[in-house]
Amino acid sequence: MILFARYLSFVLIVSPSLLAGDWPAWRGPTGDGHAAPGQKLPLKWSETENVVWRAGVRGRGHGSPIVVGDQVLLATADVETEEQLVLSFDRATGKVRWETVVHQGNLNTKGHKISSQASSDVVSDGERLYVNFLNNGAVFTTALDLNGKRLWQQRICDFQVHQGFGSSPVIYQNIVLVAADHRGGGKMTGLNKASGEIVWQQSRPPVANYASPGIVKAAGRVQVVLAGCNKVESFDPLTGNKFWSIDGSTEETVVTAVSDGSRVFLGGGYPKRHTMAVEADGSGKIAWENVTQTYVPSMIVKNGHVFAVGDAGRAVCWESTTGRELWNEKVDREFYGSPVMADSRIYVTSKMGVTSVFEATPEKFSLISQNALGEESFSTPAICDNRIYLRSAKTSPTRQEYLWCVGE
Repeated sequence: MILFARYLSFVLIVSPSLLAGDWPAWRGPTGDGHAAPGQKLPLKWSETENVVWRAGVRGRGHGSPIVVGDQVLLATADVETEEQLVLSFDRATGKVRWETVVHQGNLNTKGHKISSQASSDVVSDGERLYVNFLNNGAVFTTALDLNGKRLWQQRICDFQVHQGFGSSPVIYQNIVLVAADHRGGGKMTGLNKASGEIVWQQSRPPVANYASPGIVKAAGRVQVVLAGCNKVESFDPLTGNKFWSIDGSTEETVVTAVSDGSRVFLGGGYPKRHTMAVEADGSGKIAWENVTQTYVPSMIVKNGHVFAVGDAGRAVCWESTTGRELWNEKVDREFYGSPVMADSRIYVTSKMGVTSVFEATPEKFSLISQNALGEESFSTPAICDNRIYLRSAKTSPTRQEYLWCVGE
């Protein structure tokens, strides 16, 4: 009951017009990987079992699905037509409702060999959709209405490609928050969500980094926290005023910050393996730190404990106050998607397209099932209204991406 009250209060803070059964953004309605409690979800599925529908996805992307009203939405890029798009699928049937070309031409051809031209999640406030794309040497944020009509587009900053770009926008009240870190010196930006006007902008160090901003309520106030570029920094999401900044993060990270109300939890992977807890009160104190590599998958906090699935495929549970490790178990290998928690169970998808389901309490880890859809995945499951939405690709005879709806 306490968790459900927390869930509702956070939804009302972030997105007052969204329905309780939606999954409207990167890391879900509460921004921290938690699904609404009481979901009736299958524990086992395959391409022929417990699949409600499957839809082919044009092009390629690493962005995860979101669910808003009667739509499921994805960002994608079609390199053959040189288009970066947002796709809408019918929530009940999986049929394509509409597609909107956000950018035509000028796709980025540099970066890591597994990077994509559409690695940001679409996000929604229930009235509009927002998405980030790297195009023509700059990062742009674009707003669409729920029928796919473009409302505005804002250029955030130039962008020097190292491995790629994949930071998702985050909504707080009337502000859309966008991080664009790169070696030329990036920007942390707050946009007016109705007009796209830049409300505030803070310069960032000239270091490559890939993290999405994390909205946390910690130390008695709402903060937007961003790690990477060798720093952890906290901003007022409405004004951009910097609450605090400390050294100690790695150069490059992908994880989005989460909090237990007192500390924020972050990870990194270059140039060192790294997980850390930072006091969120501005004291500059690092509460604890270890050498577990939580570089790409973001963490989950529940009832005084931190759960993580490392890049190499080991699940771990720490006490949030001390960092004491309670268990450390092998799940699978090579993860780019982040874990999602429904009650006491965690769902996480590996690069090979296998979604592992395991019981995760401070007392124990218990692997329940492993379920393959396709042969490749870089995205995170969305869980809402007793359904699981997954993006994966079949790689033979030619690569084809799919959006799957899984349910009993």
